[in-house]
Amino acid sequence: MKLKKVMALALSAALGAGMLAGCGGSSGGNGSAASDSNLKEMTFVIAARDEFMSSIEAAMSAEAEDLGYRIVVQDAINDMAKQIQFIETCANKGDDAAIVLPVDADACQSLVDAAGDMKLVFVNRPPTDLHVLDAENVGYVGSDEDTSGYYQGEYLAEYFQEKGQTEIKYLMVQGTLGQVSTTKRSAGVLKALDDNGITATEASAPLVADYDRPTAQEMIQPLLASGTEFDCIIANNDAMALGCIEACKDVGIEIDFPIVGIDCTVDGAQAVVDGSLAMTVFQNPVGQGRGAIIAAINLINGDPLNTGMEEYALDDSGESYSDSIAWVPFEPVTTENVADYM
Repeated sequence: MKLKKVMALALSAALGAGMLAGCGGSSGGNGSAASDSNLKEMTFVIAARDEFMSSIEAAMSAEAEDLGYRIVVQDAINDMAKQIQFIETCANKGDDAAIVLPVDADACQSLVDAAGDMKLVFVNRPPTDLHVLDAENVGYVGSDEDTSGYYQGEYLAEYFQEKGQTEIKYLMVQGTLGQVSTTKRSAGVLKALDDNGITATEASAPLVADYDRPTAQEMIQPLLASGTEFDCIIANNDAMALGCIEACKDVGIEIDFPIVGIDCTVDGAQAVVDGSLAMTVFQNPVGQGRGAIIAAINLINGDPLNTGMEEYALDDSGESYSDSIAWVPFEPVTTENVADYM
């Protein structure tokens, strides 16, 4: 199943990282030292480590070895200046390409400038200004956030329509403000509700929990305890949705209303099985990791970005950067198909 594959890859990456921790960066590869010596290095500069990012790294490393590369990971610890330095180092030592999950989507031009003539692939978190991708040596592989929240809204619309309800009040728990994923996930769910004839109003101002489970749990608990009336809880990711579920348990509220998340993490999928999470949306870390390394090699070879992964369509907006974006589809997950993701 999909999540089992993801976690197996993540475990492989963790083991590789542990063995190479003394080398200034961690390698996601799981090959022997002898085989590594025959591989070119390519650096993946992450914003900060989390479960989802580790899954991207694992998939990237597995794909890279088959293509003659060893992935070296550098963690910027959410420091944009440090991330720029890592990219500059890669460029200065003559690397063919680097992959980056940016700390600050608004500052991606600085990363492109730091890369110079080196190929650079953004993964998972796109530049806020997609025209950063106009440069011929730059690409992006990720999932279209316009669709993630929309899947949540479609599920909620169907749920309330079946109850004969066309007006609802919702609680929104958001990720980090300013991030593209936060903005688009929040807007997408509301657009889908409106498109499907559901009038949705805030039961309270949105809570900003920075994609963190304990923060979401702590922030929403007072609202739940106060008796605020609402029909559903919308969270920008599974971690925050799970925090909301824990908060409901803390204050003794029966979860007889839908709570929805995004990412389909291991815990999120299990919560769908248990019935506490109504649905989630699978964001494919294996697809993104695999796609990023293939895209980087395609840029090196001068091939179209999605060569060898044509199942990930290029952007169809017709903008100048369209050929520089490969979309890995989101997939809605409910009780009906969650078994496919475990």
